[in-house]
Amino acid sequence: DMPAGPSEVLVVADKSANPTFVASDLLSQAEHGVDSQVILIAIDLSETELKAIEDALHEQAMALPRVDIVRGSIAHSVTLVVGSLEEAMRLSNDYAPEHLILQIKDAAAAVELVENAGSVFVGEWTPESVGDYSAGVNHSLPTYGYAKQYSGVNLGSYVKHITSSNLTAQGLRNVGGAVMQLAKVEELEAHRRAVGIRLKWMDERGL
Repeated sequence: DMPAGPSEVLVVADKSANPTFVASDLLSQAEHGVDSQVILIAIDLSETELKAIEDALHEQAMALPRVDIVRGSIAHSVTLVVGSLEEAMRLSNDYAPEHLILQIKDAAAAVELVENAGSVFVGEWTPESVGDYSAGVNHSLPTYGYAKQYSGVNLGSYVKHITSSNLTAQGLRNVGGAVMQLAKVEELEAHRRAVGIRLKWMDERGL
């Protein structure tokens, strides 16, 4: 099992974003449950532009069959207004959302600024819904900030990996000193000696 909790969405929107689309993306996660995390990071949006999103959200929410659940989620949603894309992405990377939606001008170019996210939805024509049902991307994603350490479940999650090491005598000489020093720092004398004994053996035989 991986760390997965209440559903999360973080939408980054700038002045080019369609308020109706932004509202629909926020609601698509809010309807999962009252504990869903819904965050909007607005880049330099005015009060008028923010109100347009709020009005669209209210209008769409009232038409949903799960409106009571949506109300519970939206009640603790957060809107952050920032001055730049860079600031928005710093906040997003710190939060590490399960779903990150980029409704901004030249969204594709901003993907390189993403460091932590479960899955990224790029541009106004990519709602999170297509990730759930159509696009073929992962649907089992880390929440609670675990996107900083984990990826979503993927084929590799079901594959057992076995590592192996095979050093030559010269290879052991190359890394032996560093290995012995690290073992000494950790006070693991047998670890240190396992290398040192071999190096001494090689020295005695001129290898």
